[in-house]
Amino acid sequence: RVRSGVCLLRRSCSLHLPDLESFGDGVREILARDLFRRVGQDWLWHSRLHMKDETLRAILDHADVDLYRLMSGDDVLGLLELDFREAPHCEMSFFGLVPQAIGKGAGRYLVDRGIHLAWHRRPGQMPIDRLWVHTCTFDHPAALGFYQKAGFVPYGFMVEVQDDPRLTGHLPRHAAPHIPLVDPK
Repeated sequence: RVRSGVCLLRRSCSLHLPDLESFGDGVREILARDLFRRVGQDWLWHSRLHMKDETLRAILDHADVDLYRLMSGDDVLGLLELDFREAPHCEMSFFGLVPQAIGKGAGRYLVDRGIHLAWHRRPGQMPIDRLWVHTCTFDHPAALGFYQKAGFVPYGFMVEVQDDPRLTGHLPRHAAPHIPLVDPK
């Protein structure tokens, strides 16, 4: 089992930036799961990897869940998921970059764009009064400071305990080498 500290943050303003590419219908869950693995493997993201296809499809196809990918030409650089299902709040439920895009400014663009999209919903959609994201001790070491620079403010802390996905087979054993792998055998 692995344990991580989780910090909850919220933000109260928005920025204006151009559009991202929305995931198309049809193979959303396949594309999203692949990108989820590419973005999250080094940070032990695993919740979507063992989720049944129909469960993931129900989330991604929900009218109040917006899924985007950051593109550079034909290359996918990042993932952004905004979850409005608990109105009037929005969770930036998944946000991250593929390893080769980290440290090059793409994260700042993507978080700013996510903030804008959350606060400026399409006509006819309920506006939000809170935008939040969670980060944990498994995330990039600069994640908390990055979110704070984007205007998010810590408001809660908790501890999550879960089976290590490297031991359950959902991620390769070499994933997230900065997090000790404790094999009980």
